[in-house]
Amino acid sequence: MKRLSIIPMLALAACADFSPPESLPAPVTELPASYGEGAADQASSALNWWHDFNDPTLNRLVDEALIANLDIAEAAARVEEARAQARIAGADRLPTLNASAGVNYSDSPLAGTNFGAIGGGTGPTRLTNESYTTGLNFAYELDFWGRARNDARAARADLVAAEADLRTARLGALAETISTYFEVVDLRAQIALSVATIDILQDRVENTERRYDRGLASSFELYQIRQDYRNTQSALPQRESQLAAAEGRLAVLLGRYAGTLRAEMGDALAPQLVFTDIPTGLPATLLAQRPDVAAAGQRFEAARFRVGARRAEMFPSLSLSGTLGTQAGDVSGAFDILDNWVLNLGASLTAPLFQGGRIRANIDVAEARYAQQTANYARTVLTAYREVNAALEDYEEQRQRYQLLFSQLQEADASANLQAERYAGGVSAFTDYLDALRNLYQVRSSLSAAGRDVALARLAVYRGLGGGWTESDVVPEVPLVEHADDGETDG
Repeated sequence: MKRLSIIPMLALAACADFSPPESLPAPVTELPASYGEGAADQASSALNWWHDFNDPTLNRLVDEALIANLDIAEAAARVEEARAQARIAGADRLPTLNASAGVNYSDSPLAGTNFGAIGGGTGPTRLTNESYTTGLNFAYELDFWGRARNDARAARADLVAAEADLRTARLGALAETISTYFEVVDLRAQIALSVATIDILQDRVENTERRYDRGLASSFELYQIRQDYRNTQSALPQRESQLAAAEGRLAVLLGRYAGTLRAEMGDALAPQLVFTDIPTGLPATLLAQRPDVAAAGQRFEAARFRVGARRAEMFPSLSLSGTLGTQAGDVSGAFDILDNWVLNLGASLTAPLFQGGRIRANIDVAEARYAQQTANYARTVLTAYREVNAALEDYEEQRQRYQLLFSQLQEADASANLQAERYAGGVSAFTDYLDALRNLYQVRSSLSAAGRDVALARLAVYRGLGGGWTESDVVPEVPLVEHADDGETDG
């Protein structure tokens, strides 16, 4: 009866869990239902959202980054480390089994009795012994209080967090690759426009010098035109240096040495801008697909489980051990299982009485780390929500700015065409046409930078949400940089 009464107690102890109860930080439980106003009925899906830019060169670079980026490779190695650590932690819940084989030989003098005096003869004065053993040894600690179980849960949560970190590294590498690519596109356009502007200013300087020689232009006008010419010339090397630096960063993101991408990328880089509306009222639960939020949540859970594991160390532990094998005086007898088998079984109960405060200190450490991860999880969610809100607002503002500049481009293009016609008809001076053309290039330069900003703003939304938010986005055929005909004439 006593043995039967112990079983329910053991079963109850086996279910013990000293981890803090499951609960989320207040900022997580109070997460708003959506971003902005309205309700979104579109499905969330983290697709290959970079295809929205409709650029084969960009798609090829992103595919290469996913394979060769070293930040992704490092994060993948950390996942393998965490997976191995999870297996190590899980092994504590299983019995250990070891095979052993041994030989022992002893040769020692006899003590206390003179066997040689018996019967008047000469007896042995030394004792020799030779033994051979084989065995299977097992040991198992009954996890009554959940120490091993909670440590295994914590290690598993760390593994899931490491997998989320891998997705974070992947998303970061993609975003850096795409943003650097857009920087390269813009810098190439800026350099081309700078070269064209320098040619215009050179013509403008020469024309002004001729007018100055004839007394039709002041020295101040000539000085100002020359100053603009030199300033534009001096800015060109800086932009070329910025382009080389951006291409070098892009090469490193692809696991390459700097200077190895320019020829492969070619000259025709034409990503398409995406101007589709981002729906209002996007569900805030899209934060769940952000890998940094997922990683923070898993580390929060891991810390909770470790509190339970450390608290369980305050209670007694029961260990079982045993050996099943053979023992004989010669080698052949060691393999005679039927006649020379040996069985040893044991159980031990160990209760901590005095550890110098180590156990209590370990619990305090675990609880402090749990508090840290609680705060970190709440801060990560708040930060993620703020980043998405800021990215959505910035995208709308950058779209509006681009539209204003695009209308300005149309006016500047019309003005340049008009001045070209007036100059060809002898109505206006060549300098008027050069000034209109220069203004056109300046507007194109501003529009190129604005197009880059629109692309980066939309990229920030993708990155903030951890991927896409709809099953498909319509990609309008709007190039990142306008390449309209100059309508330039010789003068």
